[in-house]
Amino acid sequence: MENPEQLTIVCDQCHTSVSIPTLAHRQRATCPRCAHTLIFFKNNATEKLHAYALSALLFLLLSLPFNFLTFKASGQKHSIDLPSGITVLIENDYLSLAIITGLATVLLPGLVLIGLAWLSFAQLKQQRPFYLYRLFSLVKALLPWSMAEIFLIGTLVSLIKINELADVTIGLSFFAFVGFSAFTTLAIMQFDPTRYEMWLKQGKPPTPKPLTVAQADASIQRTWALLITSCILYIPANLLPIMYTEIFGQETPNTIIGGVISLWESGSYPVAIIILIASVVVPVAKILILAWLNYSVQRQRTNSQQLRTRYYRLTEGIGRWSMIDVFVVAVLVSLIQMGNTLSIYPGQAALAFCAVVFITMIAAMTFDSRLIWQQWKQLP
Repeated sequence: MENPEQLTIVCDQCHTSVSIPTLAHRQRATCPRCAHTLIFFKNNATEKLHAYALSALLFLLLSLPFNFLTFKASGQKHSIDLPSGITVLIENDYLSLAIITGLATVLLPGLVLIGLAWLSFAQLKQQRPFYLYRLFSLVKALLPWSMAEIFLIGTLVSLIKINELADVTIGLSFFAFVGFSAFTTLAIMQFDPTRYEMWLKQGKPPTPKPLTVAQADASIQRTWALLITSCILYIPANLLPIMYTEIFGQETPNTIIGGVISLWESGSYPVAIIILIASVVVPVAKILILAWLNYSVQRQRTNSQQLRTRYYRLTEGIGRWSMIDVFVVAVLVSLIQMGNTLSIYPGQAALAFCAVVFITMIAAMTFDSRLIWQQWKQLP
């Protein structure tokens, strides 16, 4: 994509107008006020994006038909591929968990990749059909909900969890899914929304509209409502079992904290720490940070703006990784279904915890970071 000689961009996080010179390869322009990345430039970024997106789509297709994991225990064997794993969840009446897993790990990442491939191809051909801007907006909206790499980490954690129960064999689809996750990450790294929006608008940089008092007040109230809801749901998410393990007819409930303790006692210290951070530390920290940020803007605080902005970006970046524990449950339930001999079932906490993750993600989206830098009662 071409590199404009000079342009002025309005920062969408603090509404500062910034004049940007021509960028060299791998250079990025950041806002001098809030340090938000406004735009970056890489040689052949469009070509690389197109190649990476198509490669990721190919690996996604290859990850569907072959064996993903095989579980062997007590003379029994159970194999799953990705579609059959979701089917197992549906057949056992875990429709909600099946929908969440299928959307976040296959369907939404696939739609994002199709959108990126389409956008990059259109840019290479210098074609701007009327629907392309809507496609661009859809890709931006779906990006935070595309969680293939988180599902991959969840699968690895699942393998460590059940390693002592039986033998687990990795199939061809697992390696294809690794390639799919890797190329998806590479494609997203080449995607600069600002440059694509400028190209779609034929060189005009995006200009976010100034906040009004009504919009600021609505942002604050929505964020409070979502945070209170997440706090309420976080109680059953931790007190109730997130999954049940049935061995020879004896059922054992496992809470999030109980699972961390079991992993620690079994010597799986790194995995225990990962689950503790993703499932306990991150959700609590995100709720507390967003509550502090929302309170500070509601009270018209003008101090520590850089610090508050950094914390806001932290909550945006790490919140989705709490889904690791939900995907661990989904993988274990799909894989380990051997009747009374050995079976795993999701608990009531699985959906409650999933709701906490989603609601806190939405709360971070509804919070308008411009309020950190602007006195909202003085807005027009």
